[in-house]
Amino acid sequence: MRLLRANSGAIALPSGAGACYAVSSNANAAAMNETVEEFHRAPDAHPLAAPIVDPRRGDFENDRSATKQRSLLAIAGSLLGEISVAKLAFSWLIQILLPAFLLGLAPLILTAWFGEASARFAEATGVGAALIALAALALARVAGLPLFRVAEANFWSLNALAVQPGYAFWRELIRHAAESSLGGKRDAELARMRAISCAAAGVLLFFVAAAVATLAWPMTRWSGSAADFLSLHLLIAPTIANAIVVMSAYLAAAALVWAAADATADQPLDLAAFDVAPTGARIWRVAHLSDIHIVGERYGFRIESGRAGPRGNERLRRALANLAALHAERPLDLVLVTGDMTDAGTSAEWAEFFDIFGAHPELTSRMLILPGNHDVNIVDRANPARLDLPLSPVKTLRRARALSAIAGVQGERVRVAGSDKERALPWLAHALAPHRSEIESFADEGGLRRSARLQRLWSETFPLILPPPEDEGLGVAILDSNADTNFSFTNALGMISTEPARRLTAALDRYPRAAWIVALHHHAAEYPRPVSAFSERVGTALINGAWFLRELKPYAQRIVLMHGHRHIDWIGACGSMKIVSAPSPVMKPDGEATHFYVHSLAVGPDGELMLLKPERVAVAGDSPAFRD
Repeated sequence: MRLLRANSGAIALPSGAGACYAVSSNANAAAMNETVEEFHRAPDAHPLAAPIVDPRRGDFENDRSATKQRSLLAIAGSLLGEISVAKLAFSWLIQILLPAFLLGLAPLILTAWFGEASARFAEATGVGAALIALAALALARVAGLPLFRVAEANFWSLNALAVQPGYAFWRELIRHAAESSLGGKRDAELARMRAISCAAAGVLLFFVAAAVATLAWPMTRWSGSAADFLSLHLLIAPTIANAIVVMSAYLAAAALVWAAADATADQPLDLAAFDVAPTGARIWRVAHLSDIHIVGERYGFRIESGRAGPRGNERLRRALANLAALHAERPLDLVLVTGDMTDAGTSAEWAEFFDIFGAHPELTSRMLILPGNHDVNIVDRANPARLDLPLSPVKTLRRARALSAIAGVQGERVRVAGSDKERALPWLAHALAPHRSEIESFADEGGLRRSARLQRLWSETFPLILPPPEDEGLGVAILDSNADTNFSFTNALGMISTEPARRLTAALDRYPRAAWIVALHHHAAEYPRPVSAFSERVGTALINGAWFLRELKPYAQRIVLMHGHRHIDWIGACGSMKIVSAPSPVMKPDGEATHFYVHSLAVGPDGELMLLKPERVAVAGDSPAFRD
């Protein structure tokens, strides 16, 4: 085989071709020799021509889901023609209509059973009556409690899917309108306006919910008989009406309670001043990164930015190189990454994650990560109309990837929190060990049963606790704040359920003298600054953030809340609780510098967690050569 060198490549010719050339005419041989000499004489004379459309610069397909390039309204309009109506209808049936039906049917089943038991008891005498009474009590214990639990579970499911999001939507809408009229003020006047807006939203929703309950009341039916269940179709309308009345009455009462709580709560304000550590105090240095959005392609664009953002992962590599230099000069205690490690939770992106961070073992040995919405809730990075069915194992697969990565980074250093203060908390690696083979099998084969079991495992894993090394040391509590969504368009919503919050407070009580970083992805409070678009504050909200802050208020002095999600650089406080929002070190366009912070924390004389002036670490933009 002969090799003809052309430009930077080598073209292989089979030996048979050489024999053919040897017997060809002198003219053909001379022409061939001239071509060879030309390649050797001017190897760059035939460069690769620039394509009409340079794939390195992307095209409009890269902007399809980019909120930096298109408005949410435009994205919503484009997905209407692509969304799967069958999937949407089935999701509404499973997540809204079925829970409502079961909730509304519960009183009919209960009264039918009670009426039947009463009739039998009235007909019986003596020993028969006693036996019927005992049987009724036994049946009430066996069947009544599960029925109550079903109704309760569906009630809270509807609350999470409709009631709390509805309240948060109207509260933020009124707040947004009020704040826009203040002309950008960011002081106590803005805080007062926010408190008034909360009260107004609660009163408005009270009247709306009361009106809905009043309209639905004539169609309700609260008692049933055994004969009714022979014609179930006749019960559909009254059971749905029952559910509407129950949820509307709950919203009417809850709106007033929530509004009063939100209006009287501490409003977020810019931090007035950084603390100064006492002489000789122990100081912890914590590098806080977030929203690094690793992509799986060299020239990959991020979902949110599209072509308005950087390509590839080079900027992250520079950020880590800067951080490694700082660590070599003055060691860090923690490297905290508050979610969105990947752009869409794909296996290629997680592979890049391990490759990039694997080059910095000194940093990864101090690193803690937690799941963001881009790690677990992106159904399809190129199609915002894509909808996963609630039972789909694909979402579980994204969670399995994230959980595997979390275990790989910190499995031997963090513990799984429990609500029992007396029991020792298991290390994450040990808690996952019995499930390792099942996680591997699910990643290979999928399966609905495995998916259901791993969904439960995920919900029971958080919060994770990095215990304080001593009684008055610094611990870290890691939360999953992602709402359980199955739609790319609503992927950014957040929610913290009651049980994880209870396990968190139990862990804080377990170490009553320790200080804590509480780390989550979503922002618990809207920053004290007006936003240009209403979609910014509702499309990304932690729906029950105000409630979560109230749960943490008893621990506020010894907590710093750290989060990401909005890519906004902000440090502030709600009352005595300090809040730190991390900017993204990668998301600005090519050529623009980004930054992140190394925070310093210390414990004050009264046990309060002090936030000292942070160190700003700059990250250079991409070079012109890379951009071209």
